Amino acid sequence: MSFGHDIAALVADFERGLLAKHPGWPRVKLSEVADLLNGFPYESMHFSDVSGIPLLRIRDILPGRTETYYRGPLDDPRMFKVRNGDLVVGMDGDFNARIWQGGEALLNQRVCVLRAREALYSQKFLAHLLPGYLKLINDNTSSVTVKHLSSKTVQDTPLPLPPLAEQRRIVSRVNALFAEIAEGEAALAATREGLDTFRRALLKAAVTGELTKEWRADNPTTETGHDLLTRIVKERATKDQTKGRGRRNGDVTPLETSLLPPLPGHWTYATLGELFDVSTGSTPSRSDPTLWNGGIPWVSSGEVAFCRIRSTRETITTAGLGNVATRLNPIGTVLLAMIGEGKTRGQCAILDVAAANNQNAAAIRVSATLIPPEFVYEVLEERYFRSRRESQGGNQPALNGGKVAEMAIPLPPLNEISEILFRLSEARSASADTLAMLDAEAADAARLRQSILKAAFEGRLVPQDPADEPASALLARMATNPVAPRAGRGRPNRADEA
Repeated sequence: MSFGHDIAALVADFERGLLAKHPGWPRVKLSEVADLLNGFPYESMHFSDVSGIPLLRIRDILPGRTETYYRGPLDDPRMFKVRNGDLVVGMDGDFNARIWQGGEALLNQRVCVLRAREALYSQKFLAHLLPGYLKLINDNTSSVTVKHLSSKTVQDTPLPLPPLAEQRRIVSRVNALFAEIAEGEAALAATREGLDTFRRALLKAAVTGELTKEWRADNPTTETGHDLLTRIVKERATKDQTKGRGRRNGDVTPLETSLLPPLPGHWTYATLGELFDVSTGSTPSRSDPTLWNGGIPWVSSGEVAFCRIRSTRETITTAGLGNVATRLNPIGTVLLAMIGEGKTRGQCAILDVAAANNQNAAAIRVSATLIPPEFVYEVLEERYFRSRRESQGGNQPALNGGKVAEMAIPLPPLNEISEILFRLSEARSASADTLAMLDAEAADAARLRQSILKAAFEGRLVPQDPADEPASALLARMATNPVAPRAGRGRPNRADEA
């Protein structure tokens, strides 16, 4: 949907916060102080991921870099290149804007460039000022479909016109204050990264026995990890015989431990298939409405993302459970995403509600044993981050039900598992408190930026200078020597120029 209001009237109604201005500053249309140039509808058949001329698309505005190249003809005069220092604005979605520093690039459709006429208006002042007005437009545009921003709305936006010298003083002061805030944010980011590193080191210590090394010396056990494995295997075999069925996981390949890291003396390695019932689910037919919306939780692999699942996006009926591959998993089942739906492959979750799952996730029914589901979750989480580090590219290995059943995990005695989970919980609680503090400080930094800009636009950030050429003189100069606005698609910096 497009903006349907009178932008001047709307700004007059909301002239506060980032839309405020000093009483002595007049307002002028953006088109009177800046040129707007629209992008060109380049044919996607000529797009490339590896070579050609960089192409700035709407999705590139926030990251500030291009990921697409263009290898087609450059014979249309409406094609031009954006350059560093241009103010680029997305015309769809959230109407994002930024000063472009990603190098020369062709400008795709639904992105526009704003170039302030520096004799009247500072480009950097415009860059600080414009986002508040774009947010006002966004907030007052219907979101039934994708929001659209028109060139005319941008050009008609009424902006405050301080003396040019004051604009430059404001920009200098804002940038200096923002640089100080950025230093603090960098320190916050470093602390956050340190917490993440600590978390991964903590997980590694937990699954290798290092975390409880001293505890083991003071707490001898009567049942080793191997004893626990033997007990679980026997109990599962007895249950299967009682129910008149064979092992649901089939014949598990004997575990080869020679290449696995050494474990503490009372620990052992076991496969998930030895310890637990492992299966994959299925997706009931989408074309049959009687299989869906029946109140039985059903989990897609995209929902399996290092979390506890208490509710699901979709539900199925009892008939949906009739599919031979679909089972209702009990609370405490650990789900492991096997396919990259939502890029969650390799991530896991614990069911806090009985639920079925689709074929792209493995259901590991941990709760049928004495082992806490949280321990398996922690082991799988450590495996995920380790495999990301070892792959360097971050890609998770492909998985299927058989590979999950053959996956090896360390198995300590039960009392040590309890101690491991306790220590992890204590450490994560402390980390959560620190993260909450970091989040609060980051929010304070964002609010401080807004306060600085508000003061700047109200004329309170820098002192007024009577020697400045007043805005009225600027307006008079604009009236006597108008610079014709170049609306629409621009000609400068042609695409075919070197």
